[in-house]
Amino acid sequence: MPEIASKTFYLETFGCQMNAHDSEKVVGTLMAQGYRQVPTEEEAGLVLYNTCSIRDKAEQKVFHRLADFRKLAAQGKKFGVLGCVAQQEGEKIFERAPHVSLVAGSASYRNLPQMLVQLEAGNQRVTGLDDRQTDETFETEFTQRTNPCRAYITIIEGCDKFCAYCVVPYTRGKERSRKSDSVLAEARRIADGGYTEIQLLGQNVSSYRDPTGKRSFAELLSAVGEVPGIRRVRFTTSHPRDFTRDIVAALDAVPTLCDHVHLPVQSGSSRVLKAMLREYTREQYLERIGWLKASRRQPSITTDVIVGFPGETETDFEETLSLLDQVGFDGVFSFKYSPRPNTPALSLPDSIPDQEKARRLAVLMEHQRGIQVKNYRRHVGQTLQVMVEGRREARQQWIGRCSQNKTVNFTGAGTDLKPGEYRNVYVTQSFPNSLAGEMVV
Repeated sequence: MPEIASKTFYLETFGCQMNAHDSEKVVGTLMAQGYRQVPTEEEAGLVLYNTCSIRDKAEQKVFHRLADFRKLAAQGKKFGVLGCVAQQEGEKIFERAPHVSLVAGSASYRNLPQMLVQLEAGNQRVTGLDDRQTDETFETEFTQRTNPCRAYITIIEGCDKFCAYCVVPYTRGKERSRKSDSVLAEARRIADGGYTEIQLLGQNVSSYRDPTGKRSFAELLSAVGEVPGIRRVRFTTSHPRDFTRDIVAALDAVPTLCDHVHLPVQSGSSRVLKAMLREYTREQYLERIGWLKASRRQPSITTDVIVGFPGETETDFEETLSLLDQVGFDGVFSFKYSPRPNTPALSLPDSIPDQEKARRLAVLMEHQRGIQVKNYRRHVGQTLQVMVEGRREARQQWIGRCSQNKTVNFTGAGTDLKPGEYRNVYVTQSFPNSLAGEMVV
């Protein structure tokens, strides 16, 4: 087949930063096998979609994309579904989208070279599944880092929490932590490669358990922050149950750790949290927020919220709104509950109409917008250190992020900046989701 023989591929990524980093591993592996990445499906001999199944909408988007480009299969192009939807649906994908030839879960990417050989030989159904218990997924020989500013390191895979709404334990498998020495070795390689910002990744990074027993998560966080050449360290996502005071102490002690903590709460109602199997109460969550607010750094705090979980009453929803007020989050990623395969919540009656879920989501987003307007306004008149990420030519502005992970757009006449550079910016304007200012010369 001339297209596959030309060894060109297109890869589209859906979902979280872990998926983005998984795609870097896939790209690196394909390039090591002589493949060349192209910008469109039409130009590619091999079309890959790295998928997310955390919400029904994300999953459906992938199948819509497969349907949109089905006609290209008649030209001899090969299609592959990777990631969480691949692991969740397995070989059923072949039935739903017969033009797909490859289905591979995230734990099998190190076996991609062998799968490619099968594809190139004309095999119409190649799979890489049921390998979710391995920790070999951490050690991928080839990683093509595509983010010019930030390098990712996965330190823990999978999840043992089994929250009632969440499909992750069924797609990513049990929690497996990477040896801390291996993490630090990769951090040093990243620094040697010229990166100055590292983000540690995991479904639950705060649940990290060093297989060698050498370092706790807080100790690993500190050690990465002390790698020569590294100026910023971020981590996501934490689980409140395993978020401990020594993490806050590390943030205070190590200047390179960023002033930002993402701590998903999901609901402000202890009754709903119990139904969600989240293993903490509203009061226990607020205790952890208290640790952060009492710390010297007082980091920016963001969270996740689900509205319309089965059985959520109007009173429960009002408790979530009051939690937003009490914490004063700098950002909230909010979603309507959607049933996911295999999850315990499937046994609960989804009694809340979608129209009511949409109403609650709109109310919550508007409520949070008011909080963010006030929070972001506090930065006006401050000078922030910003790492450059790119440029908006239409507005003649540079774009970057401060340590608190807030977007900062700024001007700097006559400057030629590159992604990854750091500049001080005097903030002159604030918006609900961003700041604007002028570079300090």
